[in-house]
This record gives sequence, C-alpha cells and structure tokens, in this order.
Amino acid sequence: MRYLATILVIITLTISACQSENTNTDAAEEETASETTVTVASPTDTVTLSNQVTLNATATYLLSSDVKANTNGYITKMTIKPADHVGRGVVLFTLETKEARALGNTINKLDPSFRFNGITSVVSPATGYVSMLNHQMGDYVQDGEVLATITDASSFGFVVEVPFEYLSKIRQMHTLPVTLPGGEIINGSIAKIMPTANPVAQTVKVLLKTTRNDIPENIIGTIQFSTNTATGLSVPKTAVLTDETQSSFWVMKLINDHTAVKVPVEKGLETDKFIQIVSGDISLSDMVLTSGNFGLSDTATVQIQK
Repeated sequence: MRYLATILVIITLTISACQSENTNTDAAEEETASETTVTVASPTDTVTLSNQVTLNATATYLLSSDVKANTNGYITKMTIKPADHVGRGVVLFTLETKEARALGNTINKLDPSFRFNGITSVVSPATGYVSMLNHQMGDYVQDGEVLATITDASSFGFVVEVPFEYLSKIRQMHTLPVTLPGGEIINGSIAKIMPTANPVAQTVKVLLKTTRNDIPENIIGTIQFSTNTATGLSVPKTAVLTDETQSSFWVMKLINDHTAVKVPVEKGLETDKFIQIVSGDISLSDMVLTSGNFGLSDTATVQIQK
C-alpha cells in the first residue's frame, strides 16, 4: 500500500508540473502575440518646412495675325504649308487679278510703257507659325479675305490662373520655373498680370514669358511656389494620426521599450515628408511610432522592429 501511494504522489506531481509549464508557455505566447511590431523615429528641428502651391501653366500665343488678300484675284503661287515658320515681310501668296488673266499681255503689246501685269504679292504681317491655311492654289479670293493665320511668336508665353489670395506673393517674384510634361524645366519671367479676374473661380491670369517659342500651343506645364515657411520641431508625416473628421491629431510616443502612449498634438505646416508640431508633449529626445501605429490604443504594447 505504501508503494502504491508513493507512485500516486509521483504521478500527481508530474501532471501538475506539466500543467504549470504549459500555462507559463501559453501566457508567454499570448503576451508575444499581443505586441504590435512598429518602427520608430526621433523628432527633428533641422528641417525647414514650406507650403508649396502647384498651379497649371498653359502654353499659348496671345496674338495671331491674319494674312489677307490685297485684291480680287486668283492664287497663282503659295510658299507656305501648315505649321511652317515664317518671317515678317516674307512673300506668302501671289495673286493675279481677273482682268490680268482675261487680258493677258494685250495691254502691254498695245502700250509697252504701261507695264501692266496684274500680279500682286501678299506678305507675312508677323514672325511666327502658320496655324491656319484657308485656301489653295487656283482659288479665287476677294479683297480683304483671310488667306492664312500666323501666330505671333513674340506673343508666346505660359498663362497661369492664380488664385487672388496668392497674387501678392506672385507680385514679389520675378521668375517662376515651369515644369513641362516629361520633367524638363524652363525659366519663365513674369511679364504681365491681367487687370481682370474670373468672377467664378476668383483667379487672375498671369503671363510668363520664356526664351523658348518652339513649344506647342496648349501644352500644360506646372509652376510651384512657397506661400510661407517654418522651422521648429517636426516629426515624420506617417507619425501623425487623426480621426475620421480630421479635427484632432495625435502621435504614439514610446515611454519604454514596449509601451506606447497617445499624445495629442497641434500640427502646423505640412510637407510630403514632415509635419510641424506646434504644441504637444513631444521633445527631441522622444521616440515616436512611424509605422504600425494606426489603430493602436493608449498604452499599447509594442515591439520595435530591428
């Protein structure tokens, strides 16, 4: 009997030890599973933040000149095609009057001193590109009829619709870089600010002149300028969280190696990488969560990713 009782005691102790070990293991696994893996970063005060405004800039020719017939007659010669570049004063069309075609050289044979030929030339009124060609060889045209349209190269520029609240900032500038589709950047100088505003959008047209006039009309580029700048304490943009209404903001700050607390903050200027912290219990010596922080409750248990 004593031997049997001893065996029962040993079995009981063994089972208890196994249950205790399993309980401790489960508790450790549960604690590890409840930890959220996060990455952290330190606030900085060496970054200069600025509000960047991006606006579209449309390439355009502000002036175009019509090439008009200077007499009634037939087009006997054309020296241009659509999109050709022409210079001011270059002959574009030759016209022959109806009378000259009908009479031919009859008058000259009767009186050689008269020197009648009935041929006139039409020249380009401006330097630019042929944007429209309305007639072809052999057409009969009336005096004053538009034969072609020349875009005035000297009037080329980029037109920017600037919101009125930014107009005072634009007036302080002399140049604005224009970024073209594809990434090429050209310098634009502020040439004119139109005296009227769009009544609906409350924008004012600003003309930027460039040294380039080989850019197709209606190409849309972009300009950027800063409205204000700020320095001071800032954190990575991903560290700042907000509610659904975006009325309150906070960051998750480490108070030890495994605990993060919710710290309400007031933000200032914002860029694509950093957000200025105007107020809040954050200092340069703190560590804030930059990933894994979404949805964490106050005093959350975390594990820093190495």
